[in-house]
Amino acid sequence: MITFEKIMAELKKKHYRPVYFLMGKEPYYLDVITDFIADNLLAEQEKAFNQVILYGKDTTVNTILEAAKRFPMMSEHQVVIVKEAQNLKEIDKLLSYVEKPLKSTILVINYKYDTLDKRLKLYKALDQSKDAAVFESKVLYDNQIPAWINAYLSERGYGIVPAASALLTEYLGADLSKVANELNKLVITLPVNEKKITLEHIEQNIGISKDYNVFELQKALGEKNLLKANRIINYFSRNPKDNPMVLVVSSLNSYFVKILTYHYLSDKSQTAVASALKINPYFVREYEAAARKYPAAKITQIISLFREYDLKSKGVGSSSASDSDLMREMIFKILH
Repeated sequence: MITFEKIMAELKKKHYRPVYFLMGKEPYYLDVITDFIADNLLAEQEKAFNQVILYGKDTTVNTILEAAKRFPMMSEHQVVIVKEAQNLKEIDKLLSYVEKPLKSTILVINYKYDTLDKRLKLYKALDQSKDAAVFESKVLYDNQIPAWINAYLSERGYGIVPAASALLTEYLGADLSKVANELNKLVITLPVNEKKITLEHIEQNIGISKDYNVFELQKALGEKNLLKANRIINYFSRNPKDNPMVLVVSSLNSYFVKILTYHYLSDKSQTAVASALKINPYFVREYEAAARKYPAAKITQIISLFREYDLKSKGVGSSSASDSDLMREMIFKILH
């Protein structure tokens, strides 16, 4: 198994392997590698005769083998790309080619949203072959996304404030393609000579309010600021599609679980807390302050409230109260 970084480093040095088997549940890296090969390996005038793109659902292994076994025309290499290869039937029939690939062909198998059964002879042949690069792209956890955002921007010469990174993570989730797309939009819209994305940039260009979002609600509750919390809930009630109750409850539950965890940490140094809670060290003081206002016993009650109101929002044990009313009631109980 090879890393994404090694594959890209080799490609940029024009060190090509005859077979690339790209698989995994996170499609972002698979597409980055595939697109790089499609865009850069051949010169434009070579692509018409030497680059073939097939789709797993619409092709067969025999068609792929016929394409892969051809020799390039007036070019050192030919490229054969199979997209959506998870839909390809009888994929194990590629075994004979993988065992003896044509050196002048670059065969790329883009196997999305799944992994090849590692018990198959095909996988074992790929894994043991010096001519093949096997890469598995795994889905990142939500707490890994802020670091990924920082790295993505840093490679391009930009930065982002921690609060903005956390806000993007909360609203965009762990879909790297979606996150990268929004980051690219933000970079394009940055004023000349500005290299750091802020909450203001996100509000202006993505439409997520810098003042009325779930992180500001967490902060207000952590500070026991009833007025600010109610203002945010009122904003949520006016924009229910952007702030669904299920998302709010899930985020608040995660926040208070971390505060509860903080109470039981033996090492409360900034580095230890950040590592244990899986947060940016920038936010450690916020959790320290919240823990002083909420004893462990109270947090346990609050976490029970989240379970109760999550069920109520789904119609279990609740009257006809709206989500807005349920959120106001829940916030009141948290703070009293």
